Amino acid sequence: MRLALYTGIILAGGYSCLTPALAADPTGDWRVADGVANIRVAQCNGSMWGAVSWEKQPGGRDQNNPDVSKKNRPTLGMATLIDMKKKSGVDQWEGQVYNAQDGQTYSATITPVGTDQLEIKGCVMGFLCGGETWTRVGPPIPLSTANAMAKGGAPKPAGAAPKAQGAQATTGATAPAPAPAPAPKTAAAAKPPGQKGAADQVGDICLLPEIAGFAH
Repeated sequence: MRLALYTGIILAGGYSCLTPALAADPTGDWRVADGVANIRVAQCNGSMWGAVSWEKQPGGRDQNNPDVSKKNRPTLGMATLIDMKKKSGVDQWEGQVYNAQDGQTYSATITPVGTDQLEIKGCVMGFLCGGETWTRVGPPIPLSTANAMAKGGAPKPAGAAPKAQGAQATTGATAPAPAPAPAPKTAAAAKPPGQKGAADQVGDICLLPEIAGFAH
């Protein structure tokens, strides 16, 4: 049985035994096995999500989607790994994977292998499973203010600045409000071979409407 995803995933054959990795982190940009796309994985509101961040052949459309309203949506920025939750006791996340080749969604797991490989395994009806290995092309993505707030609206405004002490307190003067600390920057996406200097067209995937608006 074969499941071919838009991203070039070929879910076929067996699934190799995995060696636990220290500080396993599935976030970052990953090149799929046949090199046709990169998938950016980030933590969005407690779940791992993946979206197409680069295409070897630009301009793809989700033409096999059974939802007529989505058939013309761009595949760049499209969610492929959906709402993946960490499994207790293991460095593995489970959720769903969208297969643009047939417009269907399947159960799936992702498992980091060391620091530079990510195993993805997809199953149909709970069995008939297969998988492949993705290769890291971009560094891990720290949890940022943007993706932490992706589903929670704008951050609450900071409280009032603390009153000054000493002479300023006596005269009624107040200390100037401290400058807000900048949010941690997400890791920059790696540039595909031959695309040095190419602009990142996706950015923080947690702000993509399909992911930010996901309803549990």
